[in-house]
Formats: sequence, structure tokens, C-alpha cells
Amino acid sequence: MRLAVRYIWLASVIGFMSCSNSVKYSEDFKNRTTGTYLFNDDELIKVFYQNDKLHLKWKGGEFIPVALGENEFFVADMYAKMRFVVDPKTGERYLSKIPEHKEDSIRYDYLKVEDDYKTPSMHLKEGNYKEALTGFMAIKKKDSTSSSIDQWELNKIAYKHLRAKEYESAIEVFKINVALHPNNEYIHGSLADVYLKQGDSAMAYLSYKEALDINPRNKRAERFIESHKAKDVPTKESQ
Repeated sequence: MRLAVRYIWLASVIGFMSCSNSVKYSEDFKNRTTGTYLFNDDELIKVFYQNDKLHLKWKGGEFIPVALGENEFFVADMYAKMRFVVDPKTGERYLSKIPEHKEDSIRYDYLKVEDDYKTPSMHLKEGNYKEALTGFMAIKKKDSTSSSIDQWELNKIAYKHLRAKEYESAIEVFKINVALHPNNEYIHGSLADVYLKQGDSAMAYLSYKEALDINPRNKRAERFIESHKAKDVPTKESQ
């Protein structure tokens, strides 16, 4: 039954697509809806108009939704009918999905933010490491399993800097990864490796010590620590 209703809903959209004329957007409507919307804590949707057609930029692609009316359109890549809404309590604007079975109900999905809004990943790419860490930690607080804070993806970014001999950047990214995943011995070990590449054996010692505390059988960390004297080691407070 649910599948049949979904089919009818999609068929109605396709039917409208086949016989609809292009929509003329008022300048006021375009001004109110053009901008940046928060798809999730680390992804944005950009809305703009070109040749009087609505455009969306999302996940690296650019799309022209099928206009079903001035404030109703179908986005194939999201498989959703959508519209712009305003929260009457806050005055905040949203780009929102239209529920398939309750088209009269209002949802507040993707908040409109300032055009210069930056996600944690954008801060990371631009080298704003403090802001990136703050954003990623906020994501972790909401959802510790979010793909936005995936340790392997952050490792890839750090190793890309390492291959380019951008040691400071690699260290900063590994430090973010350590903050997000403090109980992962391998990330501590990777950070130690970069410190060694940079010639900082004292800081490498601290990172290897963290790895060894997590896993006392970490042979690489154990060998390094045993080969260095305690007098060469800084305290955590001196970092």
C-alpha cells in the first residue's frame, strides 16, 4: 500500500513535469530565497537563480530542480518535492522537504545561514584548525558516529599533507583526530611519526607514550620510548 501511494505521488510529479510551463520568479522571491542552507552540520546547499531558473549546488554537483510552482519544486537527486518556508516563531528561513503523504504539513529541514558560513571541513581545508576542531567536537557531541568525524578520512587528509612535506598542517590534522578519537593508538602513533619527520623526538615521545598507554603491546611505541631518556621528554603542560 505504501509503495503504491509513493508511486502515485511520483507519477503526479512526473505528470506535472511533462505539461508544466516555466515558472516566473519574482525578484522579491529570488532575493528572499537565494543563499546558503545547512544540509547538516558539515554540508551546505547553495541556492541561486540563473536565467530565471532555480539552481542548487549540493555535494559537489549543480542541479536545476523541476519547477512545480513558484514555491514548489522537485529535486531528483534528493528524490523529494521541496519548498521554502519561514518559522513563524523565529523568523528563520528554511529549505524543506514536502512530506509525501501530508503535503499540507510544514517541516523545517535545512536552515538558511549567512553566505559566509563555514562548515568544520571548510575550516579544515582553509587551515583554520581551531575553528575546525570546535565544529567537529560539536558534531561529535550530537552524533559520535557521524561520517563527518570519520578517523580514516581525517587520516587521509593528514597523510596528504605529510606526503607534501607540510608537516605543521599534518600535525594539526592529526591533533584534531586525536582529540576526536583519544583512545585510538594508531592515531597517536601517526602523530608521533610526523613529529619524528619534523625532527621533534621529544613530542614524538609523548605521542608514542599515549599509544603505549592505550595498548601496552604496541611494540613500535615501546621500542621508541625505551630508546629515549626521560630528560628529553617535555611535560604535557609544556606542549
